[in-house]
Amino acid sequence: MPKPVQPAYHLYRWLWGSLDYLFPPSCGGCGTSGTLWCVTCQTNVRELGPNICDKCGQPWDFPGLCFRCESEKPHFSMLRSWASYSGPVREAIRRMKYKRDISLGIVFCDPLFAMVEGLDWQVDAVIPVPLGVARLQERGYNQAVLIARPLALRIGKPFLSKGLIRVRETRSQVGLSYLQRKENVSAAFRGVEKLVSGLSVLVIDDVATSSATLNACAHGLQEAGAQDIRCLTLARAS
Repeated sequence: MPKPVQPAYHLYRWLWGSLDYLFPPSCGGCGTSGTLWCVTCQTNVRELGPNICDKCGQPWDFPGLCFRCESEKPHFSMLRSWASYSGPVREAIRRMKYKRDISLGIVFCDPLFAMVEGLDWQVDAVIPVPLGVARLQERGYNQAVLIARPLALRIGKPFLSKGLIRVRETRSQVGLSYLQRKENVSAAFRGVEKLVSGLSVLVIDDVATSSATLNACAHGLQEAGAQDIRCLTLARAS
């Protein structure tokens, strides 16, 4: 039986919806006026199918674990993503990150909540992947927070924005090889023991590519005493 929608989530959604009267929305995927996410863009979402690695969730045509997870076990229990980083999903994420279209966070709460329900993940708290100080100052907000906060309200679990901190600045992962990505984020995150020790946590980000960042986050949380770390992203890039 589906869980009842939490009152706090209703209020959060109502507050965002009320802004549509002041600032008429346009679709995050195609720019069509009148809606934040149109039917056409939803139809064109390429949701990830069943052929994925059991652990990291990357597309994989064979049963079980991919070669990378087989040779080096990730620190997270499982990583899953809603859709391919392409088409309208890619455009919406780019608008959310670089064009200050911050209302899109609430749009993608429903499919992510459906994934948590479908996977039957039992978590104690929701944590966003933290941005570096320089990037946060430049952008003014963390897109992972825009996704994670409404999801936490929807599932009725604490939103621990300070449960994981970035302890050093890292360069952008774009254009780096897997080994370079892994080295770039190595020891870059630290879990806050008093907040996460003993908990099962859900870590949220916008896009997973190599999963190096999420694995580094999971490692930091694991060292702080988190008992189980699940990761969820809107999209998976090839």
